[in-house]
Amino acid sequence: MKIDQVLAAGICGSESLHRRRWLTMAGATASLFAAGAFAQELAETPKFTEGPFYPDRLPLDTDNDLLLLNDSITPAIGQITHLTGRVLSNSGSPIRNAFVEIWQCDQNGAYLHSGTSNKDRRDLNFQGYGRFLTDSKGQYYFRTIKPVAYPGRTPHIHVAVSQHGQRILTTQMFVSGYEQNLKDGLYRSIKDDQARKNVTIDFTPIADSKIQELSAHFEIVLGATPVESADGQLLGLPQRSKG
Repeated sequence: MKIDQVLAAGICGSESLHRRRWLTMAGATASLFAAGAFAQELAETPKFTEGPFYPDRLPLDTDNDLLLLNDSITPAIGQITHLTGRVLSNSGSPIRNAFVEIWQCDQNGAYLHSGTSNKDRRDLNFQGYGRFLTDSKGQYYFRTIKPVAYPGRTPHIHVAVSQHGQRILTTQMFVSGYEQNLKDGLYRSIKDDQARKNVTIDFTPIADSKIQELSAHFEIVLGATPVESADGQLLGLPQRSKG
């Protein structure tokens, strides 16, 4: 589902309030990345391996709203987060029709994977995985939960970008200000200060939310600009990288 479709139809049926908030957040973040701001911000997004918990069976529902499964009316447990961002080339050009995937553990620390250590506690209402196709401005949007820690890892969300059927980036985003970050081996492996800053994201309370929703914005900068077909369409499904 593209962003214009999200705004027209809503990601959860009658979620007009979410659409208004997304418009406000998108406008605010766009102003931060006007032409003069790119020079200081376009460090390449660090790459990570996929990790062991990419879903080994994708859910039937793979849209960009991870809080509701299909027609269920029971939402997942966790602090609702509206995750926005753009996929950009290293020169600052937006990448349209990029296939963005996210996956993360639920509020109990369980992944949508048969090998997760506490699958008996998995929140069956949490989708665990979502996908989105960027628009002409390179924008994407997900509704999910604020990530939580689990044994051995600081809170994080896995993010992957594919185009023309090929995985071109696998990375992770982390929660700004979380003390466990500096004890996390993958986080500490990022030696460049700007690169570390770019994957350390603020989860900001939404001022008018009565249910303590958060907003987060993650700009994804690719190290090389992928070649796009003449009609701007993806060619097939993404092939996951093993490295």
